[in-house]
Formats: sequence, structure tokens, C-alpha cells
Amino acid sequence: MVYSFTDTQLDSQIVLADEETDFYRYKNNDFFKIIWNRGSAISFDVDGENVPLKQDQMICLTPIQNADLSSLVGEYYVLMFNREFYCIHENDQEVSCEGLLFWGSSELPVIMLDEQEKPKFETLFQVFMDEMNTKDGIQGEMLRMLLKRLIIKGTRLARKQLFPNKVGSKQTELIRRFNILVEQHFREYHQVSDYAKMLYKSPKTLSNMFSEAGHKTPLQMIHHRITLEAKRQLTKTDKLSKEIGFELGFEEPAHFSRFFKKETELSPSQYRKQAEV
Repeated sequence: MVYSFTDTQLDSQIVLADEETDFYRYKNNDFFKIIWNRGSAISFDVDGENVPLKQDQMICLTPIQNADLSSLVGEYYVLMFNREFYCIHENDQEVSCEGLLFWGSSELPVIMLDEQEKPKFETLFQVFMDEMNTKDGIQGEMLRMLLKRLIIKGTRLARKQLFPNKVGSKQTELIRRFNILVEQHFREYHQVSDYAKMLYKSPKTLSNMFSEAGHKTPLQMIHHRITLEAKRQLTKTDKLSKEIGFELGFEEPAHFSRFFKKETELSPSQYRKQAEV
């Protein structure tokens, strides 16, 4: 079943789907997505890669991550909302999820809901359904409050589960800030040293910190973000490969092509052709 709220004046929308939903009608919408697998193992594609979710795992995706949910079968909740309903970046001071749940690392942020957390999240989603059926003047604000609560709870779990105990809160926050800076500047800055300077740290310090956290290297994170945007542009626009490369900070088309092929094992034209199939 699908529950939804739309404010036509603000062009804002939030949608909650549970089981056997036709996601094709939402294919071209720029939604943030929170997916909770409540049943047996499921899988779906994100940017052409298969993503498995075990029972009671939850994943958060951004609009630039091309998720194909058409094959999703089982027991799940999928919560989708656009920037107009709730802007993650502008409201980061409220929820502190940027760089963790959303716009995080090259590792997809999968969190596990244990027996203690499951009833709390189930209650929260049930209240979402109730509020989506309550049509009044404060419905939108009530749904935003519930969404903020959900994101905050998810962020708390992410801090506990995505970082080893030996990684302290200061290190976690530094990695989060690095991820945010990459999201803001990946088109212009491609070197770890650029971000280290903005964080008043040495490149080696950053690399050691990511290693301790069990994450990919800072350079891999930067390359992943550039590649993700290149994929999005190749599949969602008609821009020439050289135009996309220039927008992403590559002065020569050949440099962009080599970079993209190294990251994906496909040339930009091959990737576009494959995505059209």
C-alpha cells in the first residue's frame, strides 16, 4: 500500500510504501529514500550494482543514487521524500546526518535494527501511516517532525555501527566533515591534500583516520563521488562526454575517459549505452 502527502504550493512530497508497490511511477523523481527490509533477504540494484539487505537492515539513499526498486518483493517499508519536503543539507544542524546516513562514504550506509530498536521503528512507521491519513492544516509539519525523529534515530545507530569503538567522536565528526566537503567540492578539488587543508589536517592524518575506521581511503571516496555524478549525468542527460568531464574538473576529455574507465571498467559511451538497455 502507498501513503503520501503532497503540498502543491511548495512542490513538496513524502511517500511511504509497504509491500508490492509499483515503484516505476516514482522512477524519475528526485527522492531521498529510507528502505527497511522487515522480512527475508531482499536485493535491488543501486547504480548498476546489486545491494543485498538482510532482515531488519535499513539503508539510506540520496537522489543521485540510481536505485532500481522495480524488483523489490517482500516485507519492507520504503520512505521517500524530496528536498522541498525536507532538505538534508539545510537542516543538518537539526539531525547531523549529512556525511553519515546521506552524502556519506563510498560504502552504502546499511544499519541493523536489533530486537530493542525494531519496536521503536515499527511504532514510528505506524504513526507515519496514521498521519498521512489525517488531512488537516498541520499535517505537513507533523510528518516533518516524524521524519526528523526517524533520521536522528538512524544517525545515532550509524554512529555506533559504522565506526569501531576505538574511533572516538572527534574522529567520527572529522570523517563526517570530510564527506560533507567532498559533496560540496568534488567538481573542483580532486586531491586529498585539498580537503586536508580545509580541515587543518595533513593528508597522512586523514588517511590513517579512515584506515582506523575501516573505511576506504580518502582518495577512493573522492573518486567514488566524481564517478557517481558522471554516471548520473550519462544516464539522465544528453550531454556529451567531454561536457560532463569539463563540468567535473577534467581539462581534457581523454583524462576524463581514462578516469571513468579505470573506475567502472567501461568507457563513458559504453556505460551510457549499457544504461539504455
